[in-house]
Amino acid sequence: MNLTILLFSCILSLSTSCYGQTSNLKNNSVTLNKISLKGDTVKELGSSIMVIYQDRKNNYWFGSWETGVYKYDGNELVNYTTKHGLLNNRIDEIKEDKLGNIYFASANAISSISKFDGNDFTTLSAVTSENWKLESTDMWFKYSYGNKRKVYRYDGITLFELPFPNPPNLNHPFDVYSIYKDRKGNIWFGTNPVGVCRYDGKSFKWITEEDVTEFRNEGANGVRSIIEDKNGDFWFNTENRYSVYDSITLKSDKFYTRHESIGSLDGKNTSGLKEYLSIEKDNNNNLWFVTYRDGVWKYDGIKITHYPVQYNSKDITLFSIYKDNNGVLWLGTHENGAYKFNGKTFEKFNP
Repeated sequence: MNLTILLFSCILSLSTSCYGQTSNLKNNSVTLNKISLKGDTVKELGSSIMVIYQDRKNNYWFGSWETGVYKYDGNELVNYTTKHGLLNNRIDEIKEDKLGNIYFASANAISSISKFDGNDFTTLSAVTSENWKLESTDMWFKYSYGNKRKVYRYDGITLFELPFPNPPNLNHPFDVYSIYKDRKGNIWFGTNPVGVCRYDGKSFKWITEEDVTEFRNEGANGVRSIIEDKNGDFWFNTENRYSVYDSITLKSDKFYTRHESIGSLDGKNTSGLKEYLSIEKDNNNNLWFVTYRDGVWKYDGIKITHYPVQYNSKDITLFSIYKDNNGVLWLGTHENGAYKFNGKTFEKFNP
């Protein structure tokens, strides 16, 4: 009798002690693996910061290339990695739902993302589906790389892994590099290398012009950033901008017109275009373009202003640009942490 009780106690202890990890099935589709561990308090950010996000509580989150994610509340900097329950130590996307849960997606993670409720990390495992829908509360995430032609949709209960239909007249593998919701609620997907796709909840429309599909300098550039400007035109990190209409307006199947805009970021000509990785629109509707090797460029609709970004008087390489809740611009960099705009220049952020 005593032996039976002892064995039962051991089994119960093992099932609940592994860092608080539990497993359960929700709606027969989403596997939840919950881990409860506090992060490590650190003094500085990792060197390679890919994305930045500020949540509704004004905490800053910094997603890194290989050292997990950092949370800064204005006083303390905390680092979370896989040992604390984070799905992967590379973080490519950070998003927040209406309840304040934070989500982390990684190009290195297959068919899953991490959810953080303020205390616990939960791994959401995706189910493959053809359940394409467009609800205002849905969250969309990029699928891990590998030319899988997929994207994630999360409805708050299930993480759907959705395969794309074939682009018109093109059966080619591709990755999704960027996702953007426009002012009408349509979802745009920037791909590599088959162009841009718009999903309006009913149908898919593709832009497959050469400037959004070609490989430049033998590199797989892809459409890494999408933004809608104050006039409703779209920018797809190329020298052109696109005016988008419904098919009735144009009286044809083509739903856009293409315009050459600022050309290269130095304002000279398109042949010298310095392609950019990330775009942001500030509170004054100026567009800010981040290049990998040539700093940041601001376009106010008339003139272009260049902002070099340096460390020890040397130009540094950049990943992304982000506007926080107060309209302040931040940069994620390849080897130099995060940078913050002070109104005149970008300076290194030291918590």
